[in-house]
Amino acid sequence: MTISHLFLWLTATIWGFAFVAQSVGMESLGPYSFNAARFTLAALSMLPLAYLFERHRKADIGLTIKAGAIAGLILFSGATLQQIGLLYTTAANAGFITTMYMLIVPIVGLFLKHTIERHTWLGIALAVIGLYILTVGPNLSIQKGDAIELAGAFFWAAHVLVVGYYSRKVPIISFSIVQLVIVAVFSWILALLTEQPTWQNIQQSWLPLVYAGIASSAIAYSLQTLGQKNVAPSSAALILSTEAVFAAIGGWLLMDEYLSTREFMGCALIFVGMIISQWPRQNKMPASVAQ
Repeated sequence: MTISHLFLWLTATIWGFAFVAQSVGMESLGPYSFNAARFTLAALSMLPLAYLFERHRKADIGLTIKAGAIAGLILFSGATLQQIGLLYTTAANAGFITTMYMLIVPIVGLFLKHTIERHTWLGIALAVIGLYILTVGPNLSIQKGDAIELAGAFFWAAHVLVVGYYSRKVPIISFSIVQLVIVAVFSWILALLTEQPTWQNIQQSWLPLVYAGIASSAIAYSLQTLGQKNVAPSSAALILSTEAVFAAIGGWLLMDEYLSTREFMGCALIFVGMIISQWPRQNKMPASVAQ
């Protein structure tokens, strides 16, 4: 294992345990208030990175703001649904259902004339079966929280596609700050209209907020960027998909959450499906020969 792989494993761990922080943080704050404070911290924590890495870079400010605003609105939708869903479901369920976005992305890609390999279809099929086992109960009912998390997964998939489209056109850290500010602003509007957060409530949730706002954004983002420089995209996606496993571990260790046999089977199938769909494929011949 190289240092780059270690960085990606740390990123997945931080993101997985963030589901626990998001759940615990809502013991004192509503979902909109938590996200408002969280993404405010996240945007502020990214400013030093922008200064260190992008202060000398020339960029189209208008395009950066436009791209960040589009991504921010999608991120706001996904983050809001994820946070609300955690009111009604476990960190483990939220983690595994959210990571379904990795399988939604290639399906959406079909409409963009992308091709899907057979192993990806197999992974998608297994994950869908796992999702059914995990979320669908008697009489084909689905738990409220799980349904909300699944709706959010489509926004996370859209966010991946938007970021992928703009990532080579704008400075990525500045772009990230703009989208984080957008999420924070809209979250503050909803929080002030519906929840009336107080400074005391925010202080009571300071640790989950710091973890979710700084560790899972500035720190994890930096580790992800450093890690992906020397790791193939498919391998990186494979490692990052384990955030769902770390969400389940975090829920078990810190919140006494347990998976039933049925839930465990569902999570296992989703995870195996992600592994199969993201597993690196190597050419049978060296690239120079294959050409």
